[in-house]
Amino acid sequence: MALTVNGMQVAVPTDPRVSLLDLLRERLDLTGTKKGCNQGACGACTVLLDGERVLSCLTLAVQADGRSVTTIEGLVVEGAMHPLQQAFVEHDGFQCGYCTPGQICSAVAMVEEWRRGLPSNVTGDLASTQIELTHDELRERMSGNLCRCGAHNGIVDAIVATYVTEGAR
Repeated sequence: MALTVNGMQVAVPTDPRVSLLDLLRERLDLTGTKKGCNQGACGACTVLLDGERVLSCLTLAVQADGRSVTTIEGLVVEGAMHPLQQAFVEHDGFQCGYCTPGQICSAVAMVEEWRRGLPSNVTGDLASTQIELTHDELRERMSGNLCRCGAHNGIVDAIVATYVTEGAR
């Protein structure tokens, strides 16, 4: 049994109780993924599993067998920050930075969900495949990731600057 983490094959732990978060942080030394509440409430541990956002504290490593995991470290390409990482810097999308890796991973997947036309709880027309990523729509889609420092406006600004075309705000 194996999974791919940031493009590298990794053996799945023999202990079926090991969370994906503990595999990443404690066994693979990928400490960008944070352990916040360890109960699935804060989103600090969000990573991408086959491109979908998951809470790694609630996901067992064995559930990722044969799948691809991308952490915040995996978003870096050839030493260059992902455009959203750069936008977080430019728009002050972090203060203490603890939630930032989960926020960024969540936003990357959230934008793909939006592009596929998946509705959120505030989407007005559930049949529409062209959903405007308004302020309220974006905040609802990112509501599973908490920031206790109050950098929400910078986070929203970074996402808008990276993904939303003018006029779609």
